[in-house]
Amino acid sequence: MAYNGGPMTEAMYYVLLALMRPNHGYQLMHSIAEVSNGRVNMGPGTLYGVLSRMQKDGLISLTEEDKRRKTYEITSEGETALRLEHNRLKAVIEDSRILEDGDENG
Repeated sequence: MAYNGGPMTEAMYYVLLALMRPNHGYQLMHSIAEVSNGRVNMGPGTLYGVLSRMQKDGLISLTEEDKRRKTYEITSEGETALRLEHNRLKAVIEDSRILEDGDENG
């Protein structure tokens, strides 16, 4: 099943951002907190569920596996999906400019 290109969950978005550099699960949790400026703290259950789904969707791939850890990286399809979602979010913010304009008139 491939990713359908619709809006991403926040968890998916931050996992892809954090995987711009290959990473393993435990370190990935810290990287997600870092790229989100501490706003997103993902536990192991949520993280591994998202990783499994994203791997099935072809957005990430398993690059290395040993007894203790699995290392993941973003795929080209994942990077394309991340950039599309980034552009969508920028458009959402742009569409919300009326809120700022309203504050100025206010």
